[in-house]
Amino acid sequence: MSAKHIRQCPCSFLIFITLIFSLLLLNVYAQDAESDNFNNEVDSYVRHIPSRSVKAQSGKVEVIESGVKYTYKLKLFDKLPVELSVNPEYVSINRSVAVELPSHLTGFSTDIETTLPFFNLARTYFRIGLSPSFYGDNWAFSSSNFRIPSRFFCIYQPNEKWTFICGIAVYPRYENSVLPIAGFIYKANDKLVFYIVPHRPNISYALTDRVTLFVEGDSSIAEFVVNRDNSENVILRYAQAHLGSGARFKINKSIETSLSAGEVFNHYLRYRDSGGKAGIKDGLYVEFRIQARI
Repeated sequence: MSAKHIRQCPCSFLIFITLIFSLLLLNVYAQDAESDNFNNEVDSYVRHIPSRSVKAQSGKVEVIESGVKYTYKLKLFDKLPVELSVNPEYVSINRSVAVELPSHLTGFSTDIETTLPFFNLARTYFRIGLSPSFYGDNWAFSSSNFRIPSRFFCIYQPNEKWTFICGIAVYPRYENSVLPIAGFIYKANDKLVFYIVPHRPNISYALTDRVTLFVEGDSSIAEFVVNRDNSENVILRYAQAHLGSGARFKINKSIETSLSAGEVFNHYLRYRDSGGKAGIKDGLYVEFRIQARI
């Protein structure tokens, strides 16, 4: 990331530096850890989408996405599994287009998720998740950019190799308020895993104990409440999908890094009130990710 990019996305850079410092501390503790039961997880990424032309108009748009998710796992009453998480996100937008767009988008979400037995059905579970969230164009969040997305789905594990999921995700006050959740996980053997689920579906192959190759795709549609010209609290829809490949590197039993690259498509920023749209042409992306568990 160049000095120009750092000036354009100071929050992204701060998130990245804070993560590196945290991981150094985590590594000190992880080296002495004897248990494989990890209750704390940190997942951070920086994704750079270089400048691309915009469809049907002059100008270009460059995007840098970043985020950090911290998750804590516990068991209530020593029985009920619960996951709590916080997730700040930042999108830097460098643009030269006629459509008025913010220079950055911000998000902050919390999440609580639990898994319950599904009646008396064997190997079947019901999972519930709630995500109180704020999405806007600055860190001064208000009730206008507050949402509570939720998800409800069943999990069926007929054996150790197969896991199936099916349900719905609900997004109140979004343009598409209900979306299906469906997918499966297939562990062919100790090396090959098919992780075909809505969030970050991938196929991975463990080349060695420390190096894993993967093909990964994902898509996201988020709605941010922003200010445009003299209008306040207008909704800007940001969407993108990507598909690429890369490698994960296991530093120790607690920390992994990954580097991947590929193609971005269906990439656009659009105001819901017909205030304009910037459809970005397909192009390259590069992503760096760090995951830590203790």
